[in-house]
Amino acid sequence: MSLAEGEWKLSYSANGVHPGAAFTFGTIRSGYYLLEPHEIAYGDTDTGDTPLPRADGIRFGQDFKAAATITFEIGVDTVDDALTQQGRHGANLDRLSAMGQAWDAEALRLRFATPAVLSTVQGGRARRFYGRPRKWAPAASKLTRQGYTPVVATFACQDDTAYDDVEQSVPVRIQPPPHRGLVGPLTTPLTMTGAGSGKVPGEVIVGGNKATWPVVTIYGPITSPAIEVVGRWKTTLDLSLKAGEVIVIDPRPWARTVLRNGASVAGLLYRSSPRLEDMRLPVGRQDFILRGTDATATAYMTVAWRDAYAYL
Repeated sequence: MSLAEGEWKLSYSANGVHPGAAFTFGTIRSGYYLLEPHEIAYGDTDTGDTPLPRADGIRFGQDFKAAATITFEIGVDTVDDALTQQGRHGANLDRLSAMGQAWDAEALRLRFATPAVLSTVQGGRARRFYGRPRKWAPAASKLTRQGYTPVVATFACQDDTAYDDVEQSVPVRIQPPPHRGLVGPLTTPLTMTGAGSGKVPGEVIVGGNKATWPVVTIYGPITSPAIEVVGRWKTTLDLSLKAGEVIVIDPRPWARTVLRNGASVAGLLYRSSPRLEDMRLPVGRQDFILRGTDATATAYMTVAWRDAYAYL
């Protein structure tokens, strides 16, 4: 079920005996409606300011921002679910239990760095936050027996960024070695192709208003694969991929991994490669190039990303 305007959805995958979640709330149709508009509280800035020695004023240093927290006041309503008070009471307890299980996130709590996804539609825009559900506090109320209980719940975000709920992906073929002159067979009339002829291979258009993180997947066979964002950064791996093998470079804050078929090969990055945390894409056009040695010329990579926003 797609989200309606103003709805929210908490989702994460199962882990062993602990079930995953796909919990929708925020509107009357969900049975969990918002009593007040959601509140996004942005964390304080950890400033690196230092006083100037024997002078007035300060010297500004590197500043770092804490993550955001989203707070919800939710009405859990089962007044119309049964004709009797006992039926309404039981239905309300069932619905509270379902929300409490989803918000407890036991499938996540023992997994290092793994976030949940909190999706929403606001102003017709589908956005998502990464983080974990935290506080869940149903209020003690005499109305529970009548089928109504207010709840306060919070979601701790991984950062202070809202991401587009739709992931974009572009395939990029390996860059062929340069050659000189014309290569036959030739046909007339001869035409020139290039940037002016339309979208070029490897072109990525990043929207939003904040830099975002690409997830790059390389498919073998290829030796010494090198990924370049023209004019930005270049990362190279000292390894060979066989046909059918893949490498996933995921610099997102909750991942920061370089995996070959699921095993870490981060130690095989060239020292000239940027740190994973620096592999971001600014807004606008970016051109990706895949280089390496591949006798079959079948190697390629995919570049996936979500546009990022300072607010919804």
